[in-house]
Amino acid sequence: MESVIDQAFAAALYTEGDAGLDTGASLLAAAPRADAELARRGEEFVRRAWQRGWLPADVVRLVRRDLDEHAAGLAAGLIASEVRRYDELPPRWRSQLDELPSVPPANRPDRFSYASALLALYRLLLALPAIEPVGPPPGAAREALTRPPAAGEPRMLTRIRALLAKAEATGYPEEAEALTTKAQELMARHSIDEALLAARTHGDRTPGACRIGVDAPYETAKAILLDAVASANRCRAVWNSDLGFTTVVGFEADLEAVELLHTSLLVQGTAAMTRAEAGQRAGGRKRTKTFRQSFLMAYAQRLGSRLADGTARATAEAESDTAADTALLPVLAARDLAVTETAEQMFPRTTTTRVRGATDLDGWTHGTEAADRARMGGEAPGIRG
Repeated sequence: MESVIDQAFAAALYTEGDAGLDTGASLLAAAPRADAELARRGEEFVRRAWQRGWLPADVVRLVRRDLDEHAAGLAAGLIASEVRRYDELPPRWRSQLDELPSVPPANRPDRFSYASALLALYRLLLALPAIEPVGPPPGAAREALTRPPAAGEPRMLTRIRALLAKAEATGYPEEAEALTTKAQELMARHSIDEALLAARTHGDRTPGACRIGVDAPYETAKAILLDAVASANRCRAVWNSDLGFTTVVGFEADLEAVELLHTSLLVQGTAAMTRAEAGQRAGGRKRTKTFRQSFLMAYAQRLGSRLADGTARATAEAESDTAADTALLPVLAARDLAVTETAEQMFPRTTTTRVRGATDLDGWTHGTEAADRARMGGEAPGIRG
């Protein structure tokens, strides 16, 4: 059956256009005995993606964006099958695998349609470029796949997630503010304690990296918000607009804070934008796109300023409480330098892009007000020190 697959691949994967896909799908639809080998070839394409620096969430996100949800489900099936080969997986993989979309049934609605969808997916997987790795691939040496957790980390992260979930769910701004402020305080203490512990024990932990999806629409504003959160957590963020993600470089405790806080702020900001937009529509306004773009740009810019102020305050307060034998500022400066060096090694060539300005005054005003209500770095300590 290999020859049938080779013929189908030659027609569909190495030529452009739908005609090649149709030819390849017709060949596969007529050869049911080739199904097992077809799946095995798909797993090989997924394995190559790991070798090129991709993670499960990266693959699914790009497939969903460039193809559709059905193709994302097909990719999830290949990923789930491929990772069964490994006894252990790198950090972050387990949560990404748990969030894979449902796998559609094979050969539905018919063999031709199913084969055509698979070949379109394989064509995309084959063309994936190499990207900067943000962790070891599966199958690496055992010591590279494991990272001992910081003391109290699971319980701390559970409390932070619970607080942010409540902040997102409540309909009362004052309650959301109090919950988010408490989460900020826990993040700040957790991050500072991690830095001091590493300094006192001469720990050899080095900066790592993670990737966070930045999806359309309004991806520029979302990337700016993520950059603001990353900067406040002593991380560096590099946005790849073509592939739809931002790589965040930093120490593990800070990366976790960025992921949690960015997700929560985006949820809160989107909800606030929807409420403000409803008010605008009630007044007879129809410029929805410009309103949303300006809202999110203002929300991101205002939060960036408040986050930076909160970080400075939290650092000053933590330094006054730090034991005399460990000066906090030099510890943080050393970590900042390590993050910068790691980011520059990963991304030796980056470019700065001019951001198109906001054009809707009402959207900008409402976005600024929503950022103020989020109270990121108001009277309470900032998200980290």
